Amino acid sequence: MSPQALGHLAMLSFSALVAGSFALGSMAAPHIAPTALNAVRFLLAAALLSVVAAASGKVTRASMAAPWRYGVLGGLLVGYFVLMFEGLKTAAPVSLSTVFTLTPLMAAGFGWFLVRQRMTRRMALALAIGASGALWVIFRADLGALMRLEIGRGEMVYFWGCVAHALYAPMVRKLNRGEPALVFTLWTNLAGTVLLLIWGGRDLLATDWLALPGIVWITIVYTAVAATAATFVLLQFAALRLPSAKVMAYTYLTPTWVILWQIVLGQGVPPALILGGVALTVLALVLLLKEE
Repeated sequence: MSPQALGHLAMLSFSALVAGSFALGSMAAPHIAPTALNAVRFLLAAALLSVVAAASGKVTRASMAAPWRYGVLGGLLVGYFVLMFEGLKTAAPVSLSTVFTLTPLMAAGFGWFLVRQRMTRRMALALAIGASGALWVIFRADLGALMRLEIGRGEMVYFWGCVAHALYAPMVRKLNRGEPALVFTLWTNLAGTVLLLIWGGRDLLATDWLALPGIVWITIVYTAVAATAATFVLLQFAALRLPSAKVMAYTYLTPTWVILWQIVLGQGVPPALILGGVALTVLALVLLLKEE
């Protein structure tokens, strides 16, 4: 497969794994502070990545040059994940995952500003269609709510997390100095872990870990392995092979994956009008991925 094809495959996997964190996270969010949950998942992911990276033999002293780079990237990811679980306390997972589909539009803007990645007219049209579908779901298919800009607290909190996530993809391309995706991911994750331990130290000590329901532990393990370690590698792998807007285009699949996850978990199906907005996000993905 070509490097571009491998990048697309990585992002297809990325979107499916990310969707699982929305579905499971909505069930775990009421029981634990976002900083405490994410501190543990980052610790688990750091342990997993350290073992894999050490076995690969690719960790070099040169990869530790300019460690501030990893602090910047780790900070962006920490902000995204904490705000995501904070938003899941009050917002439905499908609605929140649709807010996530606004990130390609923001990523395209950041991509142009940071590394001068340009977009074609079709890409601009696709981003506009995807944003329209996202807004349709965010405002619950209610034109009156759209006109009054009635945005739920959870959606608004998570939006700022998505801003951090959109900035992350072009920053990887700008800050990477040739380090392999796995090694770059390891240092980014370790930096994020340190930041979370500082930020969430009080919540970690205040949490009664033995009294937590099983869904919290399932969510922690899933997000550490699948939605942190695996997606870090997949995102950085793809970001080095595809333009930022196309990397983030796969977020348009997330609401569809979330719906499938919720069906499997017995959480039901959203109303038909909401599904119309989801269909627009899928159309946006098709337009974005079509070769020029």
